[in-house]
Amino acid sequence: MHQSPSPRESAPPVPGAEPRPDADAGPEPAGWHSTPSHRWWDNLWYNRALRATLLVLLLSLSGLVILALVREQTGTEGFLVGLGLAVLPVPLLIAAFRWLDRVEPKPWRNLIFAFAWGACAATLVALLANAFATEWLMSTVHGSSAADHQADADAWGATFVAPVVEESAKGSAVALLFLFRRRDFNGITDGVVIAGITATGFAFTENILYLGSAFVNDQDAGYSGLRSFTAATFFIRVIMSPFAHPLFTAMTGIGFGLAAAATARQRVRRVLIPIAALLTAMVLHGLWNGSATLGGFGFLAVYALFMVPVFGLLTWLAVWSRGNELRTIRAYLPVYQAAGWITPPEPLALSSMRARGIARDLARRTRGSAAARTVAEYTAYATSLAFLRQRAHRGTVGAEFTAREQALLNKLWQRREVAQPALAHAAFSVPRPRLPMPPYWGPPLAQGRWPQPYQPGPFPAGTQLPFRPYAPGATGVPGPGSPPPYAWYAPYASGAPGAPGAPGSYAPGGHPLPHAPGHHLPHAPGHHLPHAPGAPLGHAMATPAPHGPEAAGPQVPPLAAPPVGPAAAPVPDPASDPGR
Repeated sequence: MHQSPSPRESAPPVPGAEPRPDADAGPEPAGWHSTPSHRWWDNLWYNRALRATLLVLLLSLSGLVILALVREQTGTEGFLVGLGLAVLPVPLLIAAFRWLDRVEPKPWRNLIFAFAWGACAATLVALLANAFATEWLMSTVHGSSAADHQADADAWGATFVAPVVEESAKGSAVALLFLFRRRDFNGITDGVVIAGITATGFAFTENILYLGSAFVNDQDAGYSGLRSFTAATFFIRVIMSPFAHPLFTAMTGIGFGLAAAATARQRVRRVLIPIAALLTAMVLHGLWNGSATLGGFGFLAVYALFMVPVFGLLTWLAVWSRGNELRTIRAYLPVYQAAGWITPPEPLALSSMRARGIARDLARRTRGSAAARTVAEYTAYATSLAFLRQRAHRGTVGAEFTAREQALLNKLWQRREVAQPALAHAAFSVPRPRLPMPPYWGPPLAQGRWPQPYQPGPFPAGTQLPFRPYAPGATGVPGPGSPPPYAWYAPYASGAPGAPGAPGSYAPGGHPLPHAPGHHLPHAPGHHLPHAPGAPLGHAMATPAPHGPEAAGPQVPPLAAPPVGPAAAPVPDPASDPGR
């Protein structure tokens, strides 16, 4: 079985570039030659403003058409009733997917596009295609009577035609974001979130149609109350199965998420897995629709014995994938800590949702809402940095990696004085990590555990913070003569076997960590971590040469040293920082 190269084995350093206050204004990275096209249609296609305008017009036109079709079938009163009932589960579903997406929140424009595509474009395609298929089946399927003929055509269409049409239409939104917003698509969680939001929009419009039609039937038959068609439809579609459409389309999202996690050499996997996932979504959808023809007990049996377990399995997979994103942050950010861009507690604090919340709350209490927003922006940029480096190790980023990485580092550097003290305090609330080791560290200790750099919080009385404190007299503010808080960060005791500078140590002495004077980080023999101002980092992350199939892993560019002295970018006022 092929295994993708690990970060430690596949990322030998490459010469870095000098940091720039504004990475976007700098020269193109080496090897990246953008040749402008001379064909007018290519220029139109690569015009982002034009593409966005055309997309908005397409979705708006689809929305107007679907609005007219639904209103024609339900009438004005039925449309309003259906709209009022169909909107009820939407906030719950959106909140659930936003919670799942909290580690690396997707841009709102992506989520709005996904919802609008499901509610407008996908629903319009499904409505027209299903109507055409029903007419074709009416002319093909023969029944003993006209009523049986209509029922058979509807059953065949719902079981075999609707799943194919609807899942293909909804999956198109996931595919478009996968292709054109690849930077925001990193794994299973991203696929599930985008697919779920798309399916929520689709279910919203579909529920308007079904509930509005049920209300019209009740008006014609004189039914009302709990015995009405409207109440039964509301119970089945909104109470029992609000996650039905998101569950089906999430299978397609999982496929694209696995494709996003594949390495550059796994091209067949990146094509076949989304196709297989789409077919799985169609099968689940067809099984759900077909269960309605089995009668009340058959429907309940399929619901309880199949759909509920599948929903539970999907929920577990989504939560596990969310935790895996946090583990990715903890694994890839230490590279930037070793280079001096971030401080030692930050990989641990940023890989904990609880610590992130504590950091924002602390900044808000001590410096106001603007500081809390700055901490949130710092967290978002650091998370994007970790996932960018992960994709670089997989070999799935292009030549823009260096410019993108430097831009994110500069944004972190501009917000460091506000965010780093809060994250340092929040790190004490996170349990100390155990195995596995960060990718760049040396071998574990003989006891089978890597050194524990963090103590459980809160800060001991009189602890000296290594940063400017938030406010005089606040909890954790240093006292005169108190020891530095990272004294316990030294992984090995002075003079112990394996300690820096001692016989048999993993690292020679005399290479202190940034922000922790006199304390050392173990690394491979003979490989120094230069942290002096202006020191190059060309060999700072040197690792043993990999063996076996991992030896041909992707080459990841190195890190530039952070700005020092006059080269440091000015720290803006948090209240005036526009953010991302």
